[in-house]
Amino acid sequence: MALHPQAAAYLALFPSDLGADLASLTREQIAEMRTMDGLAEQRGPRIDLPVVRDETVAGVPVRIYRPEPGERPLPVLVYFHGGGWVFGSVERNDPLARDLAARTGAVVVSVDYRLAPEDPFPAAADDAFAVVRDVHARPGFYGGDAGRVAVVGDSAGGNLAAVAAWLARDAGLHLSHQVLIYPVVDVACDTPSYRANAKGFGLEAAEMRWFVEQYAGGADPRDPRLAPLHLPDKSGLAPATVITAEYDPLCDEGAAYARALAEAGVPVEHRSFEGALHGFLGLPGFFDQAVEGREFLSARLKEAFA
Repeated sequence: MALHPQAAAYLALFPSDLGADLASLTREQIAEMRTMDGLAEQRGPRIDLPVVRDETVAGVPVRIYRPEPGERPLPVLVYFHGGGWVFGSVERNDPLARDLAARTGAVVVSVDYRLAPEDPFPAAADDAFAVVRDVHARPGFYGGDAGRVAVVGDSAGGNLAAVAAWLARDAGLHLSHQVLIYPVVDVACDTPSYRANAKGFGLEAAEMRWFVEQYAGGADPRDPRLAPLHLPDKSGLAPATVITAEYDPLCDEGAAYARALAEAGVPVEHRSFEGALHGFLGLPGFFDQAVEGREFLSARLKEAFA
């Protein structure tokens, strides 16, 4: 399908996600870039919720969103933001976390995991699973129901959600669902969609390879904590929803992961958004498909929690 008109309009304003000479960036410059967000107004409104509180659990900063007052145990979504394991934060993704809480009726636990290059692999993966484990160990602290816990993540956060899902399975922790939004599930960066969408569609292949280098360093590229597509046994993983975007270098690996889950007997629904760009779901101010995608994944989660 042709590029969506809203995607074309977005690219006219932001032809590249980073727009920087990656090879020359220092750690200080990376840290400075984390403080800037030229798209803040496009991330949607900050919906008022009865409870929003910052905590540190298992040594990891989190922000907890509760969509209703009182102490009734609610389902819990553990959310991991995107940003290539290098950028992004709980604050930047605050509008999305609030929206997910309001749409699903679940407590959202947004995780401020450690970022590369200061804290390379497996720091982010360790933080992700530490929070999932804590939610199961202390559901009352979150106002949650340990029998109804799901993981959600976009891009690098989708990678962390997928990793946390298989670590939870191996630890005997029940997850009701996993939502993987244009996830990084391999780090080979060599699929046909990497070639077809290498440049000119926001997230560029060269940028993605740089992100992988910052996070993975010299790690084994087939380590399933880094590349869950290479997990030898995917049976028994939580039922999944996989969302991909047509004009995204990550499109093929997300589709491949959905197929691998299905082949392992995991209930999975994969939806590819035609004409869409990587990152569309986080920008309702630009993309009508962001609202469509949120409605879709929220319906999937509410069904899983029921």
